[in-house]
Amino acid sequence: MALDFITKDIMHHIAAKFIHAYLPDAKKPYNLRAVHQPELDIHGIASKADVYNITTPPKVIEEGLTAGLELIYYLAADGYKAKTPLFNLSVKFPGEYDGSETHLAEGVRPVARLSPSAAFRSYIAQKVQVDFDGIDQTEGHIGEARDEATGLIDDVMTAGNIITLHGSGLKIESDAAHSAEAGLFFEDDAGDEAKASVIAVNEPRTLKAVVPAFLKPGTAYRLKIVTQSSAKNSSTILKDLRKISSEFTLTAQ
Repeated sequence: MALDFITKDIMHHIAAKFIHAYLPDAKKPYNLRAVHQPELDIHGIASKADVYNITTPPKVIEEGLTAGLELIYYLAADGYKAKTPLFNLSVKFPGEYDGSETHLAEGVRPVARLSPSAAFRSYIAQKVQVDFDGIDQTEGHIGEARDEATGLIDDVMTAGNIITLHGSGLKIESDAAHSAEAGLFFEDDAGDEAKASVIAVNEPRTLKAVVPAFLKPGTAYRLKIVTQSSAKNSSTILKDLRKISSEFTLTAQ
């Protein structure tokens, strides 16, 4: 499946801030993070058409995007390799085989492999200018969340299984008066929260916790850490609670 379209010849500017390095093997004190615009769904994407002087009505764009992505969804599941201006998508089968198998091993499932297209990678490299915007002054941040059951990052979380968070200023501490308020919470769009009852690793850059077993499958949750530990000195207990929320959501499964 090959698609092509005409792109406006413009330069893009993305603001970027330094954030404290969060991976355990970091060699330097900072990473660079894009200051992302608000998250968009298909309706939101279509509504931005006039910003780039695209004359197709937003309703037509929204309907076309929805139908096109749904078609790709089913074609990929039927074994087609989809090649689009933005990404390439195919289904792979994990594992090694001796050639005599008649079915996949217990627990092994087909997986989707999605990668940016060469054209899009080239466009980003040539057309995006990064504007350095100083150091992020946020008191701690959640850099990434890995679902240990699937290995996926910033995507899903498996109820009853381990999730690993990397970031800075993550350590959960509190005095007796605030112990009930402190912890790792999973918050849905309605504002309902579930608290992790088991924190297996509690360090400034790493948290390992058990995802509550009663989360609703298919529901997206934002992660929230509430703590009195200082982001600058984890052994210091602050007078007031501080909160860190993830910029991404995880879908419970």
